[in-house]
Amino acid sequence: MNALSPKPDDIRMSQPPLVFITGASSGIGQALAARFAQAGYRLALVARGTGNMQAWADAQGLGVDRCRIYGADVSDTDNLVAAAQTCLGVQGVPDVVIANAGISIGMDTAEREDINVMARTFATNNTGLAATFHPFVDAMRERGSGRLVGIASVAAIRGLPGHGAYCASKAAVVAYCESLRGELRGSGVSVVTLLPGYIDTPLTRQNRYGMPFLMSAEAFAERAFHSIEGGVSYRVIPWQMGVVAKLLRLLPNPLFDRLLAGRPRKHRQKRTASNR
Repeated sequence: MNALSPKPDDIRMSQPPLVFITGASSGIGQALAARFAQAGYRLALVARGTGNMQAWADAQGLGVDRCRIYGADVSDTDNLVAAAQTCLGVQGVPDVVIANAGISIGMDTAEREDINVMARTFATNNTGLAATFHPFVDAMRERGSGRLVGIASVAAIRGLPGHGAYCASKAAVVAYCESLRGELRGSGVSVVTLLPGYIDTPLTRQNRYGMPFLMSAEAFAERAFHSIEGGVSYRVIPWQMGVVAKLLRLLPNPLFDRLLAGRPRKHRQKRTASNR
């Protein structure tokens, strides 16, 4: 290399910032990808199927210099870590990592197959979230900067009948991110926990109950982007849903149980989605 030629690290430092997003093929994940692209970020997008993502990137006019797509199953730790390591080698250390991939499936504890549903939910929503962050923590800490973003849900605040696996997994996301935030304190790496309310996606359109303060995925992505850029540690989006959830948290158990009596439950079909 010529003495005047830039070093690879110098080239990477001169590039636009990079965001790594799981569950990016639809819904919230795709809306976040679009918003970060609009802000000038390079994209590293992860999902099990890459065809739809590539078609989306092509439609957005995002070439390989702006967007790379990695196929991985978030519930398979080795598979996901391998995709993340490829990203590190090809695109460098991300500035933002968003663990967005998740599944939401109704369950009935009396049904044996639904215990498997719960295990699958935790493998994706919890172990998969930690595995998303894992490959980047040391590199971000060494650099002294970075943001790790966990997508939880307002369903984390109180357990809803028929939603046992989902509510428990999202409550665990909140607790895990809080723990990680403490571990990384002083390192320059921040942890952001976002709790979406009801977001209009193909999955939520099948819900059999009312969805107050329903918002589009694009509107959520806009608010989420500013929350992440602003470095908040915890935010419910929209804020109105956060108020409702907190009020429900304050209700005595007998009153809470009576309020939800007869509420339609989430479908128990085995359906995966990129969020809520």
